[in-house]
Amino acid sequence: MSDAHSTRHTSAQKAVLAALQHHRQPLSAQGLHSEMRSRHPIGLATVYRSLDALQKTGHIQHRITLEGTTLYSLVRHDRHCMTCLHCGQSFPINTCPVAELEAQLQDSGKFKVYYHTLEFFGLCEACSEQPS
Repeated sequence: MSDAHSTRHTSAQKAVLAALQHHRQPLSAQGLHSEMRSRHPIGLATVYRSLDALQKTGHIQHRITLEGTTLYSLVRHDRHCMTCLHCGQSFPINTCPVAELEAQLQDSGKFKVYYHTLEFFGLCEACSEQPS
C-alpha cells in the first residue's frame, strides 16, 4: 500500500475529498452523493468505490452510528469518545489511552497505522439517572 500523501487520485476521488473537506462533518455515502450530484455528475456506485479506495490509502476514515449508518470524514485526528446507548450523544475523550500501542506498531515496521478510533458504549450520566 502506498503512502497516503503520494497516492494519485481519480477525478471522482478528488471530488469526494473536496466534498468531505467542504463539509467538515461526517457524511454518509448517500448524503455525499446527494451533495456532489449538483456539481459533479457521479453515480452512487462510483462514490462507494472512491470511498473504499480513499479509505485503503488512509485519506478518509469511517464511523458507524448506533442506527448502523456509515459516516465518512477526512482523517484529521484520531477519534476517542463515549457514546450513550440511550440518547445517542457522543462525548469526546481528550486523551489517547492507546498512543503507546500505536507508536509500538509503527516502530515495528510491520504495520502502518493511518488512524485509529476508540469508542466506549454505555449510558451517560443523565440517562443513567432516569428510571428504567
